Amino acid sequence: MDIGRIGWLLTVALCAVVAVACLISGYQGYAAVTGAVLLAAAINLAD
Repeated sequence: MDIGRIGWLLTVALCAVVAVACLISGYQGYAAVTGAVLLAAAINLAD
């Protein structure tokens, strides 16, 4: 696994944690935006 793939994987994981934290805190808009960033980052993992 190369460093670029590890970076994108960490980005996806961090976005997932932040999205869940935002949902728990009641910030649905921020969770939706973070989820969109998560999906955009996840596209880079598709090989």
